[in-house]
Amino acid sequence: MNTQSRSVTLIGAPLEEGSGRRGAAMGPAALRIAGVDQTLIELGHDVADIGDLRIVPAMDLPNHPKAHNLRIIGAFTRALESSVHDVAASGRFPLILGGDHSLSMGSVSGMARYAASKDRPLFVLWLDAHADFNSPATSPSGNIHGMPVAFFCGEAEFAEILPKGRPFVDPKNVFQVGIRSVDAREREEIHEHGVNVFDMRAIDEQGIGAIMREILDVVTRANGLLHVSLDLDFLDPEIAPGVGTTVPGGATFREAHLVMEMLSDSGLVSSLDLVELNPFLDDRGKSARILVELTASLFGRRIFDRPTRAA
Repeated sequence: MNTQSRSVTLIGAPLEEGSGRRGAAMGPAALRIAGVDQTLIELGHDVADIGDLRIVPAMDLPNHPKAHNLRIIGAFTRALESSVHDVAASGRFPLILGGDHSLSMGSVSGMARYAASKDRPLFVLWLDAHADFNSPATSPSGNIHGMPVAFFCGEAEFAEILPKGRPFVDPKNVFQVGIRSVDAREREEIHEHGVNVFDMRAIDEQGIGAIMREILDVVTRANGLLHVSLDLDFLDPEIAPGVGTTVPGGATFREAHLVMEMLSDSGLVSSLDLVELNPFLDDRGKSARILVELTASLFGRRIFDRPTRAA
């Protein structure tokens, strides 16, 4: 990817209703202010920004007592599924600016439909402190941003948000890296369905490079497409404070960049979510800038290309 110019389409998803607190809806604006589009252009990529999705609540969906704000999130899911699929089908790279992690219900489902049309398996690299494999039946909070992985794997069909018969992601094709906060029932579900989990202890023991090589080898052998979903809380909150669900002990700045650099070298990545940035909780745009820098690494920037600040 680092030597290849990509055609990238930015899709803003100002969704905060999945998280249980306000602020993530400002994420797309903060990422644009931090220069995500200009950074990619400077790296030689063709960038089109189609703006933010505008939705109205899906009134055909029920009010669910254990899936809060289902009508709004359902509407975003439908709009994102369609938009991401159409962008990918046009030969462009969908880059989704979030927004809380419930947006991945739509983005990953759209990529799953596109992958199925190409008769290729879709793999998902889930960079997150949380496994997000809850359903309304297992969620302690009812906040839907803890349910997207179960949803796109077909294990959280709690309402007819997307049409029956849609393509699901095989849970065994999901690789979760950086995990350090999992609910008890959720842990059982993950184990039962064969989701691949590399928690922070695995990163400490094996090293992030060895883990990434293992994941990329699996995707390469399967001729798969790879969707990357980057939650800001993958990083340690000391580095990136602008997130509503901080969990201490996350990935370091260098570990996160190595992940992105190895993804870039692989050329396997077909789509990207940037999620859970809450500018209201950030320190003068620090977290937004870090997400933009990580995106630059995924799109080919190398350490020798980075501007060095004067002392």
